[in-house]
Amino acid sequence: MNELDELRGWDAGAPPLDDDARHRARVRLFAAMNERPPAVRPSRRRPVLRIAVTGLVAAAVAAALLVAADGTAKEQRAESPATGSPRVAHVTAAKVLHGAAARERAHGKRTVVPRDDQFLYSKEIVTETERKTGKVTRYTDEMWDSVDGSRRSLSMELGTPMWEEPMDREKGEGVWPPRRWAELKQLPTDPEKLVPVIIEMRATDKTIGDFTKDERWDAYFLLGELLKSPVLPGGLRAAAYEGLALVPGVRTVHGVEDSAGREGVGIACPGAFEGRLLIFDAKSYEFLGLRDERTSRDGKKTYVQLSHTVEWAVVDRVRQRP
Repeated sequence: MNELDELRGWDAGAPPLDDDARHRARVRLFAAMNERPPAVRPSRRRPVLRIAVTGLVAAAVAAALLVAADGTAKEQRAESPATGSPRVAHVTAAKVLHGAAARERAHGKRTVVPRDDQFLYSKEIVTETERKTGKVTRYTDEMWDSVDGSRRSLSMELGTPMWEEPMDREKGEGVWPPRRWAELKQLPTDPEKLVPVIIEMRATDKTIGDFTKDERWDAYFLLGELLKSPVLPGGLRAAAYEGLALVPGVRTVHGVEDSAGREGVGIACPGAFEGRLLIFDAKSYEFLGLRDERTSRDGKKTYVQLSHTVEWAVVDRVRQRP
């Protein structure tokens, strides 16, 4: 069996969409994210993709659905990279990311293989700063994600608990990044193969140099989501770091901190959400967390969000802690 058979199955027989169709889908999804949701179900901050994955548009949909929900915040007055502050750092993105890959290979933790009937537990510290007033709010969010998606998962968004219903795999529902070990194992550990596979959701001869601007952003975003997963097969995390280094336009910024106040170097990519940064330790290149931005539903307030994971484990049931 080809290692990408299951990923190919996500196409569900749908023909590839052209760039114009993908762009229209992206615009509609970005607009939908900014609409006010029902009061009983706030929009999700955490990286969960729950759609019927159909053909080439899967990665673009994933990026559109997840982007607004993804950062977390600490008191930080830095502007987004689009405004010129934080400033572009002298160290290159390639040096940071290859340094992170080397660190992972030398000091990576022992691989934990979860069973499909278990849950991935994680605890995240989130700080959110209202840009105009400087008011800082701190949250501790916990998640219990069903590994195979067959059980109800429990997560928190800025302190608000939310239940996630089981996935319907017969309808093609899935999440990115995958939680099932069998699906993660199918992802290539060669960075030059990994990035095109994530974008195309199947084996492809397309090279990173052929990516459109939207595909470069998708690659940056989806690789960042993959790196946030606490459980990955050996070699995959390092490949994701090196894959990011191959994405055209990826650059470094400095003057950033994570939600623990640790100084870091940000990795940014030109695109629709310039305020997003993957944060690495400025000296060791350890991956620390995320910076992102969000706007209130009424459009009157902007928040800088920072986050980092403080604990994770594989557990047997919801609400079980290490």
